[in-house]
Amino acid sequence: MSEAAVSVLLADDDRLILTTLGQGLERAGFEVLRAPSGEEAVRLAELRRPDIALLDVRMPGIGGIEAARQLGRAGIPVLFLSAYDDADTVREAVDEGAVGYLVKPVDVPKIVPSLRAALSVSEQLRRLRAEGEHLAVALASGRAVSVAVGLIMERYRLTQAGAFEALRAHARSQRRKVQEVAAELASASDALNLSPQALRRGGAGADA
Repeated sequence: MSEAAVSVLLADDDRLILTTLGQGLERAGFEVLRAPSGEEAVRLAELRRPDIALLDVRMPGIGGIEAARQLGRAGIPVLFLSAYDDADTVREAVDEGAVGYLVKPVDVPKIVPSLRAALSVSEQLRRLRAEGEHLAVALASGRAVSVAVGLIMERYRLTQAGAFEALRAHARSQRRKVQEVAAELASASDALNLSPQALRRGGAGADA
């Protein structure tokens, strides 16, 4: 992602910081959305979907922590900007998924590398979450197949390879995916009735 394409939601109740940092980030090539409050930050985020948010922790009304919580639900990464670096504040920010924490006073030359790093971390986390979801689905499917194969082995006295082949033939006869049929069989073992054709593919006798 090029800097010119990156939109930054900057929220701070200090108008001077909002102006100076906003102008500096624009000169650095970022698109800047300015919000003087947490409420306005949440509203702008809903309307414009920024790539990242740079939030002051302490603001009247909805503070940076609560705003980050709401932005996090929308998948918008947050970098905190605060005059406070006490352990409790930092811990609370991290708990809300902050990808960075900067202590004031800061200037644009220091913020830009932090923004780049935060965007990189956010993208890596997004990919890991996506891969994790795919992995979870794959593992669940694999477990269902293993359970179904085990049930078929026990019910029809087949080898593991034979049971899997019978399961695959049964799924093919129904024009369905093996994982789908396996999940159904695993959750309703009393309905484990395979066709004679499927059993023959698995190596069982017709009277099994």
